[in-house]
Order: sequence, then C-alpha cells, then structure tokens
Amino acid sequence: MTRSSLPEHHLARLTRLRRLSRLLDNAIALPGTDYRVGLDPLIGLLPGGGDLFTGLLSVYILLEAARFKVPAATLGRMGFNILLEVVTGTIPVVGDLFDVAWKANAQNVALLERHLQAPRPSTLADQIFAVAIIALLLFVIISIAGFSIWLVRQILQL
Repeated sequence: MTRSSLPEHHLARLTRLRRLSRLLDNAIALPGTDYRVGLDPLIGLLPGGGDLFTGLLSVYILLEAARFKVPAATLGRMGFNILLEVVTGTIPVVGDLFDVAWKANAQNVALLERHLQAPRPSTLADQIFAVAIIALLLFVIISIAGFSIWLVRQILQL
C-alpha cells in the first residue's frame, strides 16, 4: 500500500492497525530464530481475562475493516480467524501453542490490505453482515471469558 494511494485519515487508521497487529502477533523476536511472537499468546495465559482482552482487540481490527467497507466474504474469513484463535485458545497448553502460531491479527490486517489494493463498493448486505459478525464474535468472546472465570473460581473453591 503506497502512501499516496489512500487518503491521509485512512492511512493513519491502517498504520494503527498494522502496529496493533504487530504488537499482538509479532512484537518479540525469539533469540536464535527468525520467528516472532506477539503479546497475544502471553496475555492469553491469564485465565479468562487474557483471552477476553486480546479477543476484543482482534474484534477491533475487524470493526475497522468493516469501516473500510471490506466485503462480507472477507469479513467472514477475518471472523473465522478470530473465532478459531479464541476458541482454540481456551484449551490449556494446546491453545497457547496454537496462539503463538496462528497470528489471526496479522492475517486479518493482510486481508484488509488486499482489499484496499482493489476495493469494491460495499453493499447493504455487507454492512448487515459486519454488524452480525461483530455481535456474534463479541457474544462468543464474552461467553468464553465468563465461563473461564467461572471455571477458575470453581477450581479455586475445591
């Protein structure tokens, strides 16, 4: 995406999303490797609250993509990336390892950038789908976080 191909306010939003994605998925270089991890899997280690916080940040990226008028098919792929990361992230150990590898936020920003290279007009159906997928993701993320917190409380009461 070249500097001149987007209006300044769009470029600023895209830059913020790139930075957030990098922070969540690729902020820390693993010594001796070319692999990077972000804060997402580290924050996700906090039972309930960690996955809630990182899930909400992922939904924010999708919300911004909807504001860029990304079509429903792309929003669906972005939503699937988030859903897979959030649901798999609830499985102890396996979910944490998956979170290191999946990088949903980086994938979603790449999908957004691909759309911005060849944008198409948004339809009413795209906008309705955007609202629906955001609502669904928020429901799932908050439900999983609530269940995780409840489960931790039950375990601590034993």
